[in-house]
Amino acid sequence: TCLDPTQQQQLLVAGSAVAVGGLLTCYYWVYQGTKTKRIPIGDGWWGAGEKPQSEDEKVFPFQVQTSDEEIQDLYDRIDRTRYTEPLKDTGFQYGFNSTYLKKVVSHWRHQFNWKKQIAILNKYPQFKTNIEGLDVHFIHVRPPHREGQRVLPLMLVHGWPGSVYEFYRILPLLTDSLDSLAFEVICPSIPGYGFSEAPHKQGFDTLAAARVFHKLMERLGFSGYYLQGGDWGSIITTNMAQMKPECVKGLHLNMLTNKLRGFGVLFSILIGRYLPWLFGFTREDVRRLFGSVGFMERNFYEIIRETGYLHIQGTKPDSAGCGVNDSPVGLAAYILEKFSTWTDFNNRDLEDGGLERKFTLDDLLTNIMIYWTTGSIVSSMRFYKENLKTNIDNRLDNNTGVYVPTGLAAFPNEVRHVPQSWARDRFRNIYSYSYMPRGGHFAAFEEPQLLADDLLQFVKKVEKL
Repeated sequence: TCLDPTQQQQLLVAGSAVAVGGLLTCYYWVYQGTKTKRIPIGDGWWGAGEKPQSEDEKVFPFQVQTSDEEIQDLYDRIDRTRYTEPLKDTGFQYGFNSTYLKKVVSHWRHQFNWKKQIAILNKYPQFKTNIEGLDVHFIHVRPPHREGQRVLPLMLVHGWPGSVYEFYRILPLLTDSLDSLAFEVICPSIPGYGFSEAPHKQGFDTLAAARVFHKLMERLGFSGYYLQGGDWGSIITTNMAQMKPECVKGLHLNMLTNKLRGFGVLFSILIGRYLPWLFGFTREDVRRLFGSVGFMERNFYEIIRETGYLHIQGTKPDSAGCGVNDSPVGLAAYILEKFSTWTDFNNRDLEDGGLERKFTLDDLLTNIMIYWTTGSIVSSMRFYKENLKTNIDNRLDNNTGVYVPTGLAAFPNEVRHVPQSWARDRFRNIYSYSYMPRGGHFAAFEEPQLLADDLLQFVKKVEKL
């Protein structure tokens, strides 16, 4: 009776929210208890022809190579490029701005030295081994011996449209450290990407990649190891943790996914910005989820505007792939637009897409050359089709919890933000959740020091160091 009508209404809303929140919490834990704790590892064969009686398990050295003929063919194709003039004042809103594209292509044609970049690629030891019928490429870097330093095995997994080259700036931070802890790092190329052979049969999805990478680690003699991934790498490494949790000592991710469904999530979307404490949201969660434009604009309409590529690659990858596999400039425009927008959505308003704020043209073009010289853009695009051809919500991995120690690094310019309270729906043993101060989707490529430091601190927590 001491409250005015407005205060009474606020109290009623808060009380109702607490009551509903309590019911949702009970429902949440009952529901979670029904989820599977692991997924079967299974087996597969993706090579050409029938599976042989026994597999060749030899591991052999590999080096990137080129020829004058390959480089001249690239130059000839670049010289025949047809450009379309951009609309006035569009920046990157319509895709890669062709005015800036001409500058990138001029650098590619006249300054970029592919043989020099190959020497950089071959700086780290590379290998191939045949698993499930595919020659799987990987980098394997051992740290120099330091007295008293503990060394732990770690696998880093890339995504699309990246490659193992994304990790070249973070590798020395992880392997050549003066810290008490260092890592022996394995970076595989996803089959169908870069130097790994592409599957010859339908169905190679993240579950198949996870199984292949477990077999790779077993072949290298590792029984327990840490995993780190972003983009497809985050899903593959999560699947690895779901398949063989006894082998995964810890899982560290810089891209998070969750289902935007269920009463709890819906309720948090509706009133989370007003009662964040009720849903475990921090002020930073509220800022990243809702911002100044609201949840639907940031997390629905914005995502629709930026996922046209996903719908193409998830349905008819070979159609679009035919063009970008034949034109090096088309390939560069298609891929580099993602390195602009996914680094920071604000880059869409810039004529140069902000590309050289975080990357050098040589680094960006090296990644392009990996796709171009291996002709792997189509097979990399098919990976979306293989993962999206059925209802993804019904996949076993999307209904299986992750129980290994988990570290989550939330970068502010990631395509979508997932609060820790939402992440717990899937990840049941979160050791660390970090709001990173800067950076976007390509964390290892953009902010290698930040990612390395967060990964190191997570592993130290797990190891109790």
